[in-house]
Amino acid sequence: MAAQTSTAKFSDIYELKEELGKGAFSIVRRCVQKATGLEFAAKIINTKKLSARASNNNDHQKLEREARICRLLKHPNIVRLHDSIQDEGFHYLVFDLVTGGELFEDIVAREFYSEADASHCMQQILESVNYCHQHGIVHRDLKPENLLLASKAKGAAVKLADFGLAIEVQGEQQAWFGFAGTPGYLSPEVLRKDPYGKPVDIWACGVVLYILLVGYPPFWDEDQHRLYAQIKAGAYDYPSPEWDTVTPEAKNLINSMLTVNPAKRINASEALKHPWICQRERVASVVHRQETVDCLKKFNARRKLKGAILTTMLATRNFSRFSNSNGSSLNKIGSPATSPAGNGSAMATVLAGRSLNVKKNDAIKESTESNTIEDEDSKGRKQEIIKLTEQLLQAITSGDYGEYTKLVDPHLTSFEPEALGNLIVGLDFHKFYFDHANAVETISLDPAMSGDGSEGPPRVLSKNSKPVNTSILNPHVHLLGEDAACIAYVRLTQFIDRNGLPVTKHSEETRIWQRKDGKWQNVHFHRSGSPTTETGK
Repeated sequence: MAAQTSTAKFSDIYELKEELGKGAFSIVRRCVQKATGLEFAAKIINTKKLSARASNNNDHQKLEREARICRLLKHPNIVRLHDSIQDEGFHYLVFDLVTGGELFEDIVAREFYSEADASHCMQQILESVNYCHQHGIVHRDLKPENLLLASKAKGAAVKLADFGLAIEVQGEQQAWFGFAGTPGYLSPEVLRKDPYGKPVDIWACGVVLYILLVGYPPFWDEDQHRLYAQIKAGAYDYPSPEWDTVTPEAKNLINSMLTVNPAKRINASEALKHPWICQRERVASVVHRQETVDCLKKFNARRKLKGAILTTMLATRNFSRFSNSNGSSLNKIGSPATSPAGNGSAMATVLAGRSLNVKKNDAIKESTESNTIEDEDSKGRKQEIIKLTEQLLQAITSGDYGEYTKLVDPHLTSFEPEALGNLIVGLDFHKFYFDHANAVETISLDPAMSGDGSEGPPRVLSKNSKPVNTSILNPHVHLLGEDAACIAYVRLTQFIDRNGLPVTKHSEETRIWQRKDGKWQNVHFHRSGSPTTETGK
């Protein structure tokens, strides 16, 4: 079916089915073409909501640009737009129904994965990028979340998705098109705010290839400024032992892609002719890379959760920009990098095979362009999140595991000092403190057991414990679409130590809430501090 702009009503052509994803201005649902029975994914943008925004003209231009670009692209390695319909306050974009999920998630589920497999994946990615560049399109947001599989069948095609940030260029045009993309995949020229063009996609391909081979990125730092300094300097290496088994040809291609000077960087057409790509049978190793798979599993979990927190921080910056007319210096990634209907995630939520965590990220990313003029509904929802957080902390303080489980997702994830840098998944880690409340109280009130030599409040109190008062200070709530929210606050804990003296402790916490089937649940939290027994879950 050729991409087109239909004048007929959407409901005359398609029958809507279940929801696949949701954002601030759009929802994605499976749909069936009535005439053929073929299945597609319909991204439904609420143009009424867009029109209510102060920047609605720019929003509509971005929406039209995305539709125009997607109509142009017809390639087996690109998620394809089949139809575009404007109908009664909604804009419908009808895409391929992609059911295979993320490429990176598929790799970790494989029984065998080699350098040759990575070469085959990168060849398909480069084919899509080369096609885009031949048609004057720069993607600008190439990353694992946007690399998908057509189906769950073995050997399914890799497809490039999400053209919400894509731009149109003339030939090899270099210009300043705005600060757009995802932090770990941004090129040096974008970070320097130099004119840029097609080479930014090749840089991102180099980052992706590096990850495909060892399971972790070439540039990484918790501090974004240090991360950007690494990227601008091209400061990456090939540490032992994991890189010892990677062929020199693979490293050569990475070096060609991660060349700081964009004028000297390899282009997509040249990369496809590189021996490691076009002669993989002769050049690429076929040894199973189990350590890469293991690292990639950790990387997948980390990028989804840490990415959610990072994007939330960007949303905070955008809030300041919209609510303070003097905050123009904050207009960075959040402004040009996301388009009105949550296009950073639009194609992501088009996919039936994406995980729930991805949908959370979708909502978060979409929020970076949401309307920040608070109405009564927004204020009410923010108060609800604060109240829920207070209830959760009360359940922790009182040792009420039953109430605690009502408020948290069974697959709750967390980063906290006591986990010593590990990602905690599920409730077993936390349940231990509820099950052994009396023992925990005794331990936590023993100065010798406290990491900083001070007395800390118990994680969880038994009914016979001394009173502990927990308060939330300076709570800030960010609504991430209709069904997700993030709250950041200082947690103040007051208690009486064994000598009868008052003690006050505090920690900084961030919690992400998601509404599932009408019920809010805490799905992730991140707490600061040193690994002591000071605070609860």
